[in-house]
Amino acid sequence: MNPLNLVNLDNAYEICRKETAQWAKTFYLGTLLLPPIKRKAIWAIYVWCRRTDELMDSEEAQKRSKSELADRLNDWEIRTEEIFKGNVHDELDHVMADTIENFPQSIQPYLDMIEGQRMDLEKTRYKTFKELELYCYRVAGTVGLMTQNVMGIDPAYTSAPWSECPDPSKAAIALGIANQLTNILRDVGEDRSRGRIYLPQEDLQKFGYSEEDLIEGKINTEWKRLMAFELKRAREWFSVSEEGVRWLSADARWPVWTSLRLYRGILNSIERLDYDVFNNRAYVSKFMKIIELPISYVIAQTK
Repeated sequence: MNPLNLVNLDNAYEICRKETAQWAKTFYLGTLLLPPIKRKAIWAIYVWCRRTDELMDSEEAQKRSKSELADRLNDWEIRTEEIFKGNVHDELDHVMADTIENFPQSIQPYLDMIEGQRMDLEKTRYKTFKELELYCYRVAGTVGLMTQNVMGIDPAYTSAPWSECPDPSKAAIALGIANQLTNILRDVGEDRSRGRIYLPQEDLQKFGYSEEDLIEGKINTEWKRLMAFELKRAREWFSVSEEGVRWLSADARWPVWTSLRLYRGILNSIERLDYDVFNNRAYVSKFMKIIELPISYVIAQTK
């Protein structure tokens, strides 16, 4: 790898910080509770993920053909492989290479995420939750695996009886899937405008709510029952993820609990909107974010 210019590297990490703060406000708050070297690594990984997502979802990307988008994903996969080999092209490649050097990890979750973007090229509907679960793993569960080595595992994990220890990778993936399900429920209205419906077709049929109803943004009893079902499923994934948080390193538990609880709070916001995600955007207020910080700290010390 080319010698890293420390000034440029610092500038690049600052770019990552600003991007994370701008586009992932709830997530960003949690990262500020990490030690500096870990928070910088998380910002770098977030920006790599955002660069990947923008290949498909930016305004500029929407003007391109499927074949052009496929080519972009192929090129990005090659570039990512180069980063893992230590070959960099710009400052943002530098921070990823630096992160990989500081926190060695597998390239596979990154390749899986790119594969998730390829799914968006071909699929605009999901017949079953099993299909959607695979998509959620690829575009978000992978983030848990990418950040797992950054967060670190408590030494007590390796000395505890194995019967008491959940698989930390399973919990990390579960948190990513929970977050993605939350995104899907929050963004139903936005996604339909792009021709995408992520809610499983089997669930629409189960609750008697048609695709036409969804496109029209119809809010009726069927819709509310459907959404209540989907929110319950998302909360179950958050519960699975909780099982592994207590095994994280001590300096990571508070940030992860904070991010988990704040993101899960979006589900509460959807309920307060009476499930009207067509005309409103669910979010966690600044007041609730302030309240959750000490609560999450106490939980991190006791669980």
